[in-house]
Amino acid sequence: MTKSSGRLVSLDIFRGLTVAFMIIVNNPGSWDYVYPPLRHAKWNGCTPTDLVFPFFLFIVGMSTWYSLKKYRNEINGSSLLRIFRRTITIFAVGLFLTIFPYFGRDYSNLRIMGVLQRIALAYGLGAILCLTIRRNYLWILIAILLLLYWGLLVLFGGNDPYSLEGNFALKADIAVLGKNHLYTGFGIPFDPEGLLGTIPAVCTVIIGYFVGELTGKGATSGKTVIKIILLGTAAAGLGYLWSLIFPINKPLWTSSYVLFTAGIAMGVFAILYLIADVLKFQVPGMFFMIFGTNALFSYFLSGIWIKMLLFIQIHPGTEKTTLYRWFYEKVCVLIAGNLNGSLLFAVIQMLIVWCVALILYRKRIMIRL
Repeated sequence: MTKSSGRLVSLDIFRGLTVAFMIIVNNPGSWDYVYPPLRHAKWNGCTPTDLVFPFFLFIVGMSTWYSLKKYRNEINGSSLLRIFRRTITIFAVGLFLTIFPYFGRDYSNLRIMGVLQRIALAYGLGAILCLTIRRNYLWILIAILLLLYWGLLVLFGGNDPYSLEGNFALKADIAVLGKNHLYTGFGIPFDPEGLLGTIPAVCTVIIGYFVGELTGKGATSGKTVIKIILLGTAAAGLGYLWSLIFPINKPLWTSSYVLFTAGIAMGVFAILYLIADVLKFQVPGMFFMIFGTNALFSYFLSGIWIKMLLFIQIHPGTEKTTLYRWFYEKVCVLIAGNLNGSLLFAVIQMLIVWCVALILYRKRIMIRL
């Protein structure tokens, strides 16, 4: 744990906004009652919820530039040690979150990948690439990786390369991880945070790193805002055009999805950067800045908290139920009904985690994963 220091305020606000939304969309009171914008697209397409994860990886990339400044953003023993240590730590925390609280479980069917695991690998690979390749060549690297991933899906994906059953990412994950270690929420073993999809996810991190350098080296001015908006517009537009032949798809983390979501991320960040860092109007963002100073820990804590609510069994009457379900049905539904109650439940869980983040913020403590 370290004391908080001077930081890019807009980045903390953006990070906190993303984590708050991530907690809300992950934890409705009932999955039967969720507003459409708070659901992922069933396969192809992009809802507001589908922006959350790429936003966070974009933020990871920006944060990487700032965190490696003390190593002059160069590859050396110290910077490599930091990258490896953080990659291993985040991956291990993700596995712990998957296992918790059933430590005596059957590990032969343990899901290996997940959100934090994808973040860890994308961060580790992305950071090393950003430190070893000259900045002017990063865009070329992004193009190569996105085209390579497209080629892999097309060449090895069969007759329907972008389908759930026929995509090459599934085949690669089965070959490396095994069916028993994949996510099953799509009805078949398929992991939306799988290994092959980490290739384009790395590009999201690299784009964030590039924007981090723009804000870190350039003057805090409207010119920087315009640069980021123009880059974002170009990326989102290119991603949309590419989607006409290579669909925007979060589970596959398609190349068009990378560019489209990174472009939107740049646009959102540019607005926050203008308000919080250029105009110095920071008060409205304080709520999210509190989350942003301990973002990964807040996400981890929310996972632990929700799993405890699902684990704890209570007997309010003749039937046994989880504390999670009881609080939703007996409190949130009574207050707001099924649909709004489901959203209310999610917001309450987010606020509970925020209260912990507030305590850490006031003590100027940052818990680094």
